[in-house]
Amino acid sequence: MSQKRLKVLQLQNYYNVNASDLAEQIIKSLPVERFEVTTAFLSGRPLAGLPESCAERTYYFDFTRRHLGGLRLAVLWRVLRYVRNEGYDVVIAHRFKPMSLMLWINLVLDLKLCVGVVHGIGDYDRFSRQWLFRRIAKPNGYYVAVSQAVQAYLLGLKSAFTPANTLCINNAIDISHAEGQLHVREEARRLLGLPQEGFVFGSIGRLVPVKGHIDLIHAFAKLVHHLPGACVAIIGEGRERPALEAAIRSHQLDGRVLLLGAYDDALQYIRAFDAFVMPSRSEGLPLALLEAMSGRLPLIGTDIPSMRPLLEGAQGRLYPPSQIDALAGHMKEVYFASPTMRDSEGERAYRYLCREHDIGDFRRRYRALLDERVLCSNE
Repeated sequence: MSQKRLKVLQLQNYYNVNASDLAEQIIKSLPVERFEVTTAFLSGRPLAGLPESCAERTYYFDFTRRHLGGLRLAVLWRVLRYVRNEGYDVVIAHRFKPMSLMLWINLVLDLKLCVGVVHGIGDYDRFSRQWLFRRIAKPNGYYVAVSQAVQAYLLGLKSAFTPANTLCINNAIDISHAEGQLHVREEARRLLGLPQEGFVFGSIGRLVPVKGHIDLIHAFAKLVHHLPGACVAIIGEGRERPALEAAIRSHQLDGRVLLLGAYDDALQYIRAFDAFVMPSRSEGLPLALLEAMSGRLPLIGTDIPSMRPLLEGAQGRLYPPSQIDALAGHMKEVYFASPTMRDSEGERAYRYLCREHDIGDFRRRYRALLDERVLCSNE
C-alpha cells in the first residue's frame, strides 16, 4: 500500500507568481509522490495571461486590503475553517500576516509542522509582533530566514526566535532555467525600448524609498557630463515614481534616466544592461542581485548586512548606503573599465552564484526540513 501523502498548505499575502519566486521553488522541492501541495493567496488572483502557481492546487481567498488590516477575526475564522476542512498536515507561511494567522490556527488544530518564512530585516521590530510570537508559538513552529543577515536579525531580537527554531536557507535561483530565459543584448534592449548603443547602468526593484533609486539618480547626475552615451534604466513600479520623476527633471536627466515600469519576469532583460546597480538601503536577500549574477554583469551595491556577503563573494563593488559620491565613483570606474575587465567581473559573479546559490541545495534543504521535523512529530 502506498504511503499517504503529506498535505502541505503554502500561505501567502498577495498573488505574485513568477519563475524566480521563492514560494514556487519551495513547491518544486517537494516530490509529488510524497507531498500534496496547495498554494493559497489571501488576496488577489491572476488576470488573464498571467502565470499560475505550479502547486497541485491553488486557492484564492479574495480578501480585500480592508479585510486584512489589523487582527481580523473573520479572516482568521475563514482561514482556520479552510485548513481544518482540508486536513492539512503542514503550513508554510510567508511574511508576517500569513505567519500570524498560522500561529493562531496552530493553537487550535493538531498540525504536524508550521514553517514561517521571514524575508526581511525589520519585520519584527515592533514589540507587539515579538510578544505575539513569544506568547502563542508552539514547539512545532520553525522559522526560515532567507539569508544569514535575516537569521542574525531574528536571533538578535532575543525574543521567540532561537537557535533551536530559527534556521537559514539562502534564497537561490534556478540558474540553468534563468540562463535559458535571458534575451540576447540587442533583443533585450529592443524590448525595453533602450538605445542599441551606449552604456546602460541597470537596476530592478519596486519604486519605494527603501530601494534607494533616488541615490542612483543623484549619483548619475554628478557623472552625466563625463560619461558620454551612458544612461540609467530602472525596471519597476511603485509609489516613489513621482519623487524620482521630479529628481530627473531637477537634474535635467530626461532621456538619460529611464523609468521603464514593471515587467513580468524582469530577469529576462538583464543582458540589456552593461552593469547592475542595487542601491537598496535595506533588503532581505535580493533575488534581483542573484539574477544579475546569472547575466554575468559587473555589480555595484550597498554595504548592508544582507548584501555584503553576496557582493564580497562575487567580488563586486560595495559602498555605504546613501553615500552618493562613493556610488558615483564606482559607476565611473565600471564605465571606464576595459570590456575585458568588465567581462572578468561578470564571470567571477557567475561562478560565485553557481557555487553558493544554486537551486539544488535550496530544494534539498527544504525537503530535509519537512522530512526531519515531521518525522520528529510522529515519534
